Amino acid sequence: MSLLEVDSLTKKFGGLVAVDDFSMDVERGEIVGLIGPNGSGKSTVFNCIMGIYNVTDGTVRFGGDEITDDATHEVVNKGLSRVSQESNPIDSMSVAGNIKLFTLPDSIVSLRGGATEEEIYEYAARIDIEDDLHEMPDELPHADVRRLEIAKALATEPEMMLLDEPFAGMNQAEISELAAQIDRFREEGMTMVVVDHNMGGLMNLVDRVVVLNNGVKLASGEPEEIAENQEVQEAYLAGEGI
Repeated sequence: MSLLEVDSLTKKFGGLVAVDDFSMDVERGEIVGLIGPNGSGKSTVFNCIMGIYNVTDGTVRFGGDEITDDATHEVVNKGLSRVSQESNPIDSMSVAGNIKLFTLPDSIVSLRGGATEEEIYEYAARIDIEDDLHEMPDELPHADVRRLEIAKALATEPEMMLLDEPFAGMNQAEISELAAQIDRFREEGMTMVVVDHNMGGLMNLVDRVVVLNNGVKLASGEPEEIAENQEVQEAYLAGEGI
């Protein structure tokens, strides 16, 4: 049984069909790339999986349980976490404080409990920002702000992570470094889906690639196969390549 099963997922916003009859399975221990031109529906798929959007049609299962209609906190409690496309740390709290927030009980009024300092250090160390714990988010370089988003997701102790544009705004050296860190998560047993609008940092990272175009699954296969796929190249700016 696949860890994540997305079956015939459809999401409509009024008359607009943002995702149309999309299916995707992810096996335990895999890294799957979900790519497509801007506006192709990638983030919408993530929002549907995470319970942020109500699903118009289709089903989502995680670990064999249907989570289609679950609230976001219920999805997270079952072991699925998402790294957002936008970095949104709380600037008035330190890096450590931002990470700790994601370890607190569900109650919004509860600021007691949560992870110990040692546990927060471990989450930060997994993504190499343990030396920044006492910094404020606005003091960090961009790449470390993105790493903070990943540390926050790690703090929920997920079995699987959905990473939405983790490489956004990074230079090639930073992309290579983060890709190596993500690969390390896989060695630790993490399953991941990584959204990116081009193959840049993904080509050597992912096991398989699924391509969305205008909300419809265009292709799926190994990275090399997808990179050479004519339909995929045409979807990306009339054959300029990926």
